[in-house]
Amino acid sequence: MHSDRVKLTRKTPHFKKKQEHHTNAFWFCVKTGFFAGLFWGTLHWILYTIHFTKILPGFMADPFFQLSFLRTGWGNAVGIGCFIIFSIVAALIYKFLLGRFSGPWAGVAYGMLWCAVLFLAIGPALNVTKPIQQLGLDTMITELCIYTIWGLFIGYTIAFEFTDEVSREPIGAA
Repeated sequence: MHSDRVKLTRKTPHFKKKQEHHTNAFWFCVKTGFFAGLFWGTLHWILYTIHFTKILPGFMADPFFQLSFLRTGWGNAVGIGCFIIFSIVAALIYKFLLGRFSGPWAGVAYGMLWCAVLFLAIGPALNVTKPIQQLGLDTMITELCIYTIWGLFIGYTIAFEFTDEVSREPIGAA
């Protein structure tokens, strides 16, 4: 007597219907974007601090703050905050445009696309980053890696929650 949407459990002498849990897509994307921005924004700050990249962690806040401020500790915090907001918006866009894809590859491509958009188009056009020829190979490889794993985090987290990726988990793992 099981249906696809209703599961019966035996907690009392009578059977009770237990509804399946449906995740709120908006709030799940907000949480995913928040943690993606916090984790990968902090990693970006660390990689900037140890000179793996020349891109300031607060480069997204450059149109709103002076560069001298963005180079301070509070400026780095503002930069990570801006990256968190950007990540929340990016997670919502991902869910809307690519949420039906399962597996990690859509997220990887999504992160690489954002890297290209930010460093080939938007960054130089708004004068918040130097042209790609002036950034150096170390900086571009570091940024490409950060955005690739950032996109993977967002994409695969959303795919795992909203597609049948859970069905590939071993029985009893949940």
